[in-house]
Amino acid sequence: MASHISIQSSSARVRVRVEEIVVADSRNTRLLVEGNLPPRHYFPREDVKMELLAPSESVTHCPHKGDARYWSVDLKGHELDDVVWSYEEPLPEMVEIAGLLCFYDEQVTLEVED
Repeated sequence: MASHISIQSSSARVRVRVEEIVVADSRNTRLLVEGNLPPRHYFPREDVKMELLAPSESVTHCPHKGDARYWSVDLKGHELDDVVWSYEEPLPEMVEIAGLLCFYDEQVTLEVED
């Protein structure tokens, strides 16, 4: 694992809302902390309303995690482009987040309850 990245399991209840709609709700996220970047919660797919997501063509590369693919949230009238990402096949040292979904907290409402 890259020395500046830590990943830990979280049992806190973490919800993602777009407007008033709950898009994700989990007590089984992984919290990734990377250097000075904001901490990010990675959600298991079964805790995300995948029917509200539309796959994007966007792909980015992180030298520490690998290639990320993106989804947009589509609420029929309110869309957020490329607001969700996943490392489907991350670098070997990041296997703990493989296939999990993460949201740009700056564009959604993230609620964390202990």
